[in-house]
Amino acid sequence: MGLSRLAALHGVATSYSPSPDVTVSVPDDTVIAVLAALGVDAGTPADVRKCLAVAESRSRLLPPTVVVWAGEPLPSALAGLPSGSTVTVEPEPSDPPGHPAARPPAPLSMRARAGVPAADAGEGAAPAPGAPRGAAPASGETAVGGAAPAWWTAPPHGVHRIHVRTPDNRRATATLIAAPPRVPQPPERTHGFLVQLYSLLSARSWGMGDLGDLADLAGWAGRSIGSGFVQVNPLHAAVPGKPTDPSPYRPSSRRFPDPVHLHVESIPEYGHVRDRATLEDLRQDAAALSEAVLNKGALIDRDAVWELKRQALELVVQVPLTPGRRADYCDFLAEQGQALEDHALWCALAEVHGPDWHTWPEALRDPRSPGAARARSELLDRVDFHCRLAWLTAGQLAAAQRAAEDAGMDVGIVHDLAVGVHPAGADTWSQQEAFAHGMSVGAPPDAFNARGQDWGLPPWRPDVLAATGYAAYRGLLRGLLAHAGALRIDHVMGLFRLWWVPEGRPPTDGTYVAYDAEAMLAVLVLEAHRAGAAVVGEDLGTVAPGVREALARRGVLGTSVLWFERDWDGDGRPLAPEKWRRDCLATATTHDLPSTAARLTGDHVTLRHRLGLLTRSLEEELTEDATGTAEWLALLARLRMLPEGDGDEEAAVRAVHRFLRRTPARMTGVWLPDTVGDRRPQNLPGTWDQYPNWRLPIADPEGHPVTLEEITASPRLHALMEVLGP
Repeated sequence: MGLSRLAALHGVATSYSPSPDVTVSVPDDTVIAVLAALGVDAGTPADVRKCLAVAESRSRLLPPTVVVWAGEPLPSALAGLPSGSTVTVEPEPSDPPGHPAARPPAPLSMRARAGVPAADAGEGAAPAPGAPRGAAPASGETAVGGAAPAWWTAPPHGVHRIHVRTPDNRRATATLIAAPPRVPQPPERTHGFLVQLYSLLSARSWGMGDLGDLADLAGWAGRSIGSGFVQVNPLHAAVPGKPTDPSPYRPSSRRFPDPVHLHVESIPEYGHVRDRATLEDLRQDAAALSEAVLNKGALIDRDAVWELKRQALELVVQVPLTPGRRADYCDFLAEQGQALEDHALWCALAEVHGPDWHTWPEALRDPRSPGAARARSELLDRVDFHCRLAWLTAGQLAAAQRAAEDAGMDVGIVHDLAVGVHPAGADTWSQQEAFAHGMSVGAPPDAFNARGQDWGLPPWRPDVLAATGYAAYRGLLRGLLAHAGALRIDHVMGLFRLWWVPEGRPPTDGTYVAYDAEAMLAVLVLEAHRAGAAVVGEDLGTVAPGVREALARRGVLGTSVLWFERDWDGDGRPLAPEKWRRDCLATATTHDLPSTAARLTGDHVTLRHRLGLLTRSLEEELTEDATGTAEWLALLARLRMLPEGDGDEEAAVRAVHRFLRRTPARMTGVWLPDTVGDRRPQNLPGTWDQYPNWRLPIADPEGHPVTLEEITASPRLHALMEVLGP
């Protein structure tokens, strides 16, 4: 009983429900291990009693982080302050953190005393910016009972510091997140493409798709097809090595993009490189890489691409920057601050000592150690090189979004936030205190995977996030949203809770750990509001009660995939289009699922059979799959969306997308490989080296790779996109 109480105080579940009528108890060993990762010693009954006594006796005047929503009641932490308390808010600087012009504004003071207007409360009380003294609080905030307390002076949207002193001289300081009520919304109806960028090779690519190709795709799609967005895979920095982990969902850092995506020739300094002969040799080698992928059956080789680009970039950065470019680079360094310096130092150290910081010399494992400080000086040129690459990549990300906007896209580039990072990467080194070491994020057993899942990603510690005002999370979002029209969040349920698996144990021995969803959502809404970007949450699979409602309240769109949209509370049949939710991104497939052509033909079942992934006979699997597909085709026929009749694969793919367009979904996403009939999945969950995950170029129905130029000229693509209308 004591262990359960202690676990509850720290947001650690001692049971979970994989289905409404089933409850599973979490092993005590798991609970003890998870508590240890949170800095709580529960190894013995005596330890439990001691920690319980400390936790239950601790009385906080304020939690570490307090959230206020514009136009909504104040949280109990503020509304319930003792009468006569003095509350002072230090507003966030108006300039971005790290900007040399940033200066803290004067504090706002107020007194928590019923019936006393803020302007008359003394101690320097001030009305909201722009309001006359004695006026009502700004932004229309309300509090318990429908009106803000007289002492409350609403700060502007931002992340502030709040100080409280009670009449009996108790004091508290906390982070105050003042957020607008919802994220910006996309237009009522828009459609666009979903693509894994590396798979989109143009005639000029260096062996994989790049940011130049992304800008070109966006410019063409906006002008020629009337598309409103292009959604890409995470472009986070990968862990270097040979071979590099090709998964974009297991990066070294989510804070900074990977320079492997650079289009080298678009860098202004490229044309001024003196060693043209070496540069030309590199270009020829890159052309050979592309030729091998496009015409000789080779897989995309990220390591080979990076080796050529790295050599070219070494030459490019030797070219002096013009005064204007130098000023822009200096501004970038100032804006990114310590986070970029740490990331660049990790990259430089990885070149010397390897990509796993746990194996580095002891003196270098702590980024704040004297050894790390010496390394910053000794490796100054390499640190600057990696800072320069981050700046160049950010510039091309901005150019891609500008290309989308210039082409008339109402959203533009939709970037993707992976759920976690590699345990040996830059983020876990530079932010060690924020991660629960010895833990891995995954998923519990469910109807689709009886063994559960372990994704090999260390989770953030919710207690550290709260204590630091969610600084790491804020910086991460700000960086991703800087050049985005929208952001997709992988496994958005992770804002509420994550399944933690202790190292060395199976996923079945994990448990859920709760996060402060109110704070996580407030930071997300605030940063999206600042960027003017929409947010799409990937909410497929097991979703706890109330999660989708909480996301919808804040304007976060969900994700609806056609094959999963059935009347699960009724007869289980395909859900009619008018019954789909409006606030979602509707698609026929994703990067983890079969292409639409493979789904319609059953090719995805035979592929899994060849790889030994089926748990039943091939005949049983094919029969079940064909039955499900037939139900959807029958519905499409009844709705007169399949006038060509049975047996026409291209027509069936078009009919699926006619159906998606018939739903009320605000955003309709078309998997780019579907436009040319590609049958191969980009990623096949449950495989590692059995299948070339994340290394396939987009291909035609026969598996022959096609270039960006061929895709945009494809009659099949144009026929498909016509069904989506203007």
